[in-house]
Amino acid sequence: MATAHTALARQRRQARVRRRVQGTDARPRLCVFRSGKHIYAQVISDETGRTLAAVSTLSPAIKASLKKTGNCNAAKEIGTAIARLCQERAIRAVIFDRNGFLYHGRVKALAEAARAAGLEF
Repeated sequence: MATAHTALARQRRQARVRRRVQGTDARPRLCVFRSGKHIYAQVISDETGRTLAAVSTLSPAIKASLKKTGNCNAAKEIGTAIARLCQERAIRAVIFDRNGFLYHGRVKALAEAARAAGLEF
């Protein structure tokens, strides 16, 4: 359970990262959110305010293939799935937004899997 201090620290990191990271139509933002049980990835264009692609461990096709949804293997699956979906929609390059989470563990696994699947950061 997150305490008030850790939640506030994540909000500060999120605001600090979001000041520098803006997604455009040419290079949208890949935003990652992780909870205790699941991980979510969205590709967002901040110019139009639209979500261009989204994948999570709650997606039926991915959920069926995973044994557990809150580990690094699940994050790797989400990374490859979001990269595949972006390539289908002609998105080659994105800006990575870690959304205030530290860049290790599941967030890092998702980013590395997306890079390995052909998405440019």
